[in-house]
Amino acid sequence: MAVSTATRQLLYGQAINEALRQEMQRDPRVLVMGEDVAGGATRDEQGLGDSWGGPFGLTRGLVKEFGRDRVLDTPISEMGFIGAAVGAAATGLRPVADLMFIDFIGSGLDQVMNQGAKLRYMFGGKTRVPMTIMTAIGAGLQAASQHSQMLYSMFVHIPGLKVVAPSDAYTAKGLMAAAIRDDDPVIVCNHKALFAVKGDCPEEEYTLPIGKARLVREGSGVTLVGMSRTTSTCQQAANLLARDGIEAEVVDVLSLSPLDEQTILGSLAKTRRVVIVDESTPRCNMATDIAALIADQGFDLLDAPVKRVTAPHAPVPFAPVLEAAFIPSAERVAETARSLFD
Repeated sequence: MAVSTATRQLLYGQAINEALRQEMQRDPRVLVMGEDVAGGATRDEQGLGDSWGGPFGLTRGLVKEFGRDRVLDTPISEMGFIGAAVGAAATGLRPVADLMFIDFIGSGLDQVMNQGAKLRYMFGGKTRVPMTIMTAIGAGLQAASQHSQMLYSMFVHIPGLKVVAPSDAYTAKGLMAAAIRDDDPVIVCNHKALFAVKGDCPEEEYTLPIGKARLVREGSGVTLVGMSRTTSTCQQAANLLARDGIEAEVVDVLSLSPLDEQTILGSLAKTRRVVIVDESTPRCNMATDIAALIADQGFDLLDAPVKRVTAPHAPVPFAPVLEAAFIPSAERVAETARSLFD
């Protein structure tokens, strides 16, 4: 969808809220369900009340406009409300399930992995599951080991699911709207450290294509591949490298599945060096998957080894100083990129 140049600054979290509101206004089949999305038992004189919109305020105000038939508080049971979302989608609605933290997916994984992801395939395409799961990912807010993980690669591994990871307010709104309109289950992974970051965001409704990456900085010396929050880390690293005369190109993956292989390999063909930055732990993560893609299809393009900058293979620490060391930094990315020129 074409987007006008008229923008204003929005917080990432506000962009998600606006996408939900506009999609619910546009399509009466869209509904939202989750824990504390509608204020629980609180009521005002109209019998509605409001909520803080979950821990990050993403659904704040929606129940006032759309009522409790379309903004549904659920029990604290991920198995229950994600299963309900699968069923609602299979019968023609377009539910958005708010999974507060991606760490909680273990309680509802069967509903996603064995039901939502497979129904269209198992019924020969006669059934669609237009379900969106939005969930918070990542470290940086001292939320400790059970609320800070980057588990998006678990979803990427499952056929039948689409997985996106926005990097700013603009991509958050566009990908959220695209996810709701998609006829397949889409997991929208929102980094909690981005919710309070402002960025340019158009007022009108728009979508961004699922399955497409974007170049956020052009260069010819080295490709830095980022996703979600690490896209900003790559941009900061590119600024550090520019001081040394190294012009870095930054690829924002955006869509983890399907993956835009063409954009990644096209950038590598230009720079011939690559560093992939992923906040997830290193085994079987997105950085490893992209490195394998490059080794398989872009080996002849390389002038230096493929490098990855990831979190260590450890739980996310609670202590601020340890958590800061856990998260990939711009300095680590820049240092790794410089090593490719030795």
